[in-house]
Amino acid sequence: MTALEQYARLETAGVWRSAPGEPRINVTVTFGDATLTIADQRGERVLSHWSLAAVERVNPGEEPALYAPSAEASELLELEDDLMVEAVERVRRVIKRARPRPGWLRRGLLWGGCAALAYLAVFWLPGALTDHTVRSLPQPVRAEVGSQVFRAITRISGQPCRSPLGDRALARLHTRLVAPEKGGLLVLPAGVDQSLSLPGGLILLNRALVEDFESPEVVAGFVLAERARSAKEDPLYRLLDFAGLRATIRLLTTGKMDPALLEAYGEHVLAQPEAPIDEETLLAMFEKRSFSSKPYAYARDVSGETVLTLIEADPMRTSVARPVLSDANWVALQGICGE
Repeated sequence: MTALEQYARLETAGVWRSAPGEPRINVTVTFGDATLTIADQRGERVLSHWSLAAVERVNPGEEPALYAPSAEASELLELEDDLMVEAVERVRRVIKRARPRPGWLRRGLLWGGCAALAYLAVFWLPGALTDHTVRSLPQPVRAEVGSQVFRAITRISGQPCRSPLGDRALARLHTRLVAPEKGGLLVLPAGVDQSLSLPGGLILLNRALVEDFESPEVVAGFVLAERARSAKEDPLYRLLDFAGLRATIRLLTTGKMDPALLEAYGEHVLAQPEAPIDEETLLAMFEKRSFSSKPYAYARDVSGETVLTLIEADPMRTSVARPVLSDANWVALQGICGE
């Protein structure tokens, strides 16, 4: 489900600048499930992905509308299309309402949630409330919860690595591996052991995955592994399991969680071991995207002993692989963290 179904796959023209002093470029902007995708005018080359949960309006009330991917970011997007501006603003309002504040929406959610909980109190079984919350929570609220956990993680890991060329390469890697409107990728300088998925679709990657290996197939494999884990168990389940019943009820009825709890979870999740992956499922994902599973397998275990299935059943043994990234984009991604 897209953030707002009536705007599904909405596209328009815009003007994008990667950084102050860089040239302004005419682009195509696509409104997705949790992101704005910025591509060249033909829509063939992805230039950037923005999380809708973090988008900031630079010039409220003025036209044309100017947006940035976050309060600290250097990118800038100019939009004149009224429908696209309305879509972005509606998502921003939904997210704002999900944050702690009084108002009719909060009261309405509270009373509606109380009625739902009265029903659940009669028929509830262990885990049913968590299942219901995970199924019913709107994508903008998921993205906001994920963003809050991410901000907690950055207090340990440091801010994500960014550079104009590196960001562009990361966006292309995301498009190559994941549906363009599904979440995003970020490289962190520390904190995350290898990779980690958050509610809302955001995947965090340790800088070693782009700096310590010779080919992009390794980091691409870790991205697919996170997608496989998320398909098996939604990252929101792990958060709610940590948070407990009271926090789950609060999220269901008000759309928000205690910031202190999210801070604690940000520290907790970094210390958790990776969940196991079904290797047959993972091999099918490699095959669908047409690249070898061997580099990823040997990155996990240089001896190959614990990843024999991924090596011996490599789907590219008898097929022609497609490049994960061009050489230029791979070099740019390797340098995204700078020194």
